[in-house]
Amino acid sequence: MTAPPTTTLDCRMYEAKYPEVDTPVMIQVKEIGDVCTHVSLLEYNNIEGMILLSDLSRRRIRSVGSLIKVGRIEPAMVLRVNPDKGYIDLSKKRLSEQDVQVCEEKFSKSKLVHSIMRHVAETLGLDLEDLYIHVGWPLYRKYGHAFEAFKLIVNDPDSVLNPLTREVREVGPGGKEVIKKVPAVSEDVKDALVRNIRRRMTPQPLKIRADIELKCFQFDGVLHIKGAMRKAEALSTKECPVKIKLVAPPAYVLTTQTLDKDQGISVLRKAIVACSQEIERHQGKLIVKEAPRAVSEREDKLLAEQLAKLSLQNEEVSGDEDSEEEEDTGMGSVDLESSNSLIND
Repeated sequence: MTAPPTTTLDCRMYEAKYPEVDTPVMIQVKEIGDVCTHVSLLEYNNIEGMILLSDLSRRRIRSVGSLIKVGRIEPAMVLRVNPDKGYIDLSKKRLSEQDVQVCEEKFSKSKLVHSIMRHVAETLGLDLEDLYIHVGWPLYRKYGHAFEAFKLIVNDPDSVLNPLTREVREVGPGGKEVIKKVPAVSEDVKDALVRNIRRRMTPQPLKIRADIELKCFQFDGVLHIKGAMRKAEALSTKECPVKIKLVAPPAYVLTTQTLDKDQGISVLRKAIVACSQEIERHQGKLIVKEAPRAVSEREDKLLAEQLAKLSLQNEEVSGDEDSEEEEDTGMGSVDLESSNSLIND
């Protein structure tokens, strides 16, 4: 009985074993020495690199601790690569702001791709490097970055994955060995990839919110405020439905959900203008307390909790009926007829 093939979940993110000179890479600081700092290159399966203290900053170094800390993840520029000895020299002071931005964006995409690939390999018991060889790295070559290919897979997986093939050796007629091309992955692996890509990369709607105050002291002011609220909600679109809720007079929130952050902010701004114009027609006033912005799940949860708490406080307290009864019997049980006869006497 043959032993099952060994699998590994350790693998670099890119096809090249080492980074190219003059390219920014993402590193994690491992150890700070007297002369140099030892780091690991996160995109290259944590191979070791080194930053001389003189390459940490353009300015005079007074405290190394203020520039770099153990465990910190940040970009660095590749200065020299010695593939034979495995030495990689890096620099922080050679980085420009544009280098930092490019590196962070690339690493963010690569990390997501790597997470999906690793999860599929781990779930199905595959060798991660083999999965990269036949799926990940070909997609990097064809699309510039596998992340771009994964975005296409969300809606059309066949057009991206079906052209990928691998070569297998078979014994042909007459016992002669032939090389045959077959799909790069089985249907099971393909289904797992597509399922994980869709779960991780399908865009989630952003929640956009603005906080305002609405006031109107005219007769029927409440009706005028409701009319202004309707004007705001009338600016809703299919992609950006606008809702306005009372927090506690005079505080209100306008909200929308959208896949396009800029579009959502623009729609809420227009809704605020429409609401303001309507309330001012009735000598009311709208004050923007917080301009439209994307909010986190935590902020949204806090608002929901606040609204629920206020709703609870506004509910009628049980026992109101008893108080009314007490008012009716506040004079005690008096015989009115007897009282009238006494008065007449």
